[in-house]
Order: sequence, then C-alpha cells, then structure tokens
Amino acid sequence: MAIGRFLGWVLLAAAFAVLAWELWGAWQTGELTIHAAGKVWYDLDRTSLNGAQAGTQRYLLPALWDPVIVTVLTWPALLVLGVPGALLAFFCRKRGGRRR
Repeated sequence: MAIGRFLGWVLLAAAFAVLAWELWGAWQTGELTIHAAGKVWYDLDRTSLNGAQAGTQRYLLPALWDPVIVTVLTWPALLVLGVPGALLAFFCRKRGGRRR
C-alpha cells in the first residue's frame, strides 16, 4: 500500500507540473494549449519514448502499441497522469479509525 500511495503522489505531482506548464504557456501566449501525453513525453525524453515503442513492439505485443498505447498517448497529459495518481492515492491511503 505504501508503494501505491507513493506512486499516486508522484503521478499527482507530475500532473500538477504539467498543469503549471500549460498555465505558464497560456500566460505567455494568451491562449491555453492542452498537451497530449505523447508530446509531453517526447519533449522530456524522446529517446525513452522511442525505446518504449521498440521494446513494446519487439518483446511484448506489437498490437499493444498501436492502437492501445498510441491512443493513451493522444489523451491530455493532465488526465493520463492525474486520474491514475488520484485513484492510487485514494485507494492506497492510510485508513483512519480504531484498530481492534
């Protein structure tokens, strides 16, 4: 549970960083641009994106990359990071209450 909670908070922090990046860009240009997860990954480290594609297609299942992962990479990065992060942080949280 601690690993899930930690991973959830890391994903939420990354989602807030993407939100800040998008808001900063909107402040600079006067126009809000929602970035796809694939674009954010490409801008951060294109080599790892290419490696993930090659590894998935070569060692796992070629059909897993396209259309499944490609579809997820076209979704907004804020949602791709924020929704799983919020779910992990919520479901792996420490439960309050009395212990018997």
